[in-house]
Amino acid sequence: MSYPSWQPGEGPKDAQARQGPGGVPSWRGQGGQPPVWYGQGGPPQPVYGDGGHSMLASHADRERAVDVLRAGFGEGRMEQSEFEKRVARAYAARTVGELALLVADLPQGPVPLPVAVGAVPRTFLPLPVPKTNEKAIGSAICGGLCLVTVGLTGLPAVILGHSARSEIRRTGEGGDGLALTGLVIGWLATASWTLVVTLLLIAALTTG
Repeated sequence: MSYPSWQPGEGPKDAQARQGPGGVPSWRGQGGQPPVWYGQGGPPQPVYGDGGHSMLASHADRERAVDVLRAGFGEGRMEQSEFEKRVARAYAARTVGELALLVADLPQGPVPLPVAVGAVPRTFLPLPVPKTNEKAIGSAICGGLCLVTVGLTGLPAVILGHSARSEIRRTGEGGDGLALTGLVIGWLATASWTLVVTLLLIAALTTG
């Protein structure tokens, strides 16, 4: 089984000097320390530290290393014979340093395929909330004040309501219900005042 014998920034002589017995590389990290391998719910990662390379490997550590080997084998990075040898060594490994050597020349998990991300179609986008027409709000307020002003704000409610509904049809704004409410109350108040004035005129002409 072949192991990676190179490190970034070194030549062949340096690589040969690092090889141990049997041509197995004596892999060194920062400060000459072997890497510590560990994983927390993810693929194995080499981490450097003092004395951490001798940490005993757990069953979960071995399974994570085998997962990385399986991914590399599935991507065609090694032959089946080499894959089987590495898996056997992974299950026989005693320390995390040994596991790190087995996966040092492999990507940490399957290489993700690029996915083209396009713009979300307008059909699936949330509908924008339309702005409420200000005249519709004014019409509803004037209509509500008819109860307090004895119908004196009925005529402004009618004017604002008709103007608001015209703008809403043209611009697509919200508030048609408010404008309609102001119109109904405003027309009722105006009609009531018209009836009162008419009755007063009739009474005045009759008594005169």
